Amino acid sequence: MSASSRLLGFGHHAPSRKVENPEIEDRHGLEPGWIERRTGIRSRFWATDEDTLSGLAASAGDMALANAGIDRSDIGLLLLATSTPDHLLPPSAPLVAHQLGLGRAGAIDLTGACAGFIYALMFADGFTRLHGKASLVIAANILSRRINPAERASAVLFADAAGAVVIGPCEDPDRGVLGASVDSDGSRYGLIQIPAGGSNTPFHRDLDLAQTRMTITDGREVFAKAVEMMTACSQDALTAARIRSQDIDRFVPHQANARIFDAVGRNLGIADEAIVKTIVDYGNSSAATIPLSLSLTHRTEPLRPGEKILLAAAGAGLSGGALVVGI
Repeated sequence: MSASSRLLGFGHHAPSRKVENPEIEDRHGLEPGWIERRTGIRSRFWATDEDTLSGLAASAGDMALANAGIDRSDIGLLLLATSTPDHLLPPSAPLVAHQLGLGRAGAIDLTGACAGFIYALMFADGFTRLHGKASLVIAANILSRRINPAERASAVLFADAAGAVVIGPCEDPDRGVLGASVDSDGSRYGLIQIPAGGSNTPFHRDLDLAQTRMTITDGREVFAKAVEMMTACSQDALTAARIRSQDIDRFVPHQANARIFDAVGRNLGIADEAIVKTIVDYGNSSAATIPLSLSLTHRTEPLRPGEKILLAAAGAGLSGGALVVGI
């Protein structure tokens, strides 16, 4: 067993097709500037026909492994947080592990929607502490293939990307996950969903294709519930870590909508300049936004030993959570 864990490396990948707001605003008859005002997004990346979910995930994982500088045979577990696997069955994680040359590492998908990375990182931290073996956590989505072109709410938000972190065993108790809090509210189960394709409404010949696309039934309620859940989980994670919000060096929230994470930051009393924001250029790629943001911020202003970071997300399910991590 290991006393703690630590983040060893970061990686990210976005597809090559950059989509600026005017392209979407023109298609939906929106006035110029409408998307940025409502969401904080200026552009996002969408997959090309050649892209696969496993391919995006492997690219981010490759970068994180190189950044960590550890031997691939040292990885004991790969967790892939995704809502858009290559296939409904089998899971995509074993294929990604194979593409990355991880040998016989355990590999599984985790479908936690926007909160998927928070849960995956928490589980990987537990595995690494218990078994003293490194883990690779990747979050990746190709949401552009799940957008309903007729629904404005999802068409303006969703993006494609992948992010990854490598976690290794460590004896320093001030590193790794210092506090965690997770939450769910199944009474709001239908707020964000893909109606068909599961076992309730399986694929059949007369199925309306729109039923296989994402739908947001009440954007206002999603907004309110996301702010509430991310705030509450963050406060609980800070309490568990015995850390005040003012002592957080960087807040890396899920990039759902700039207005959501700005509200959470205000609720927590975290200075605006401490909030890592990537939504303007990358949009909302669900679970991938937090590791993408970690990798991007680490590249421009490297995370330094001793820093305390707060991660928080909430999304479909509803499910959410927050982690305080020592670097």
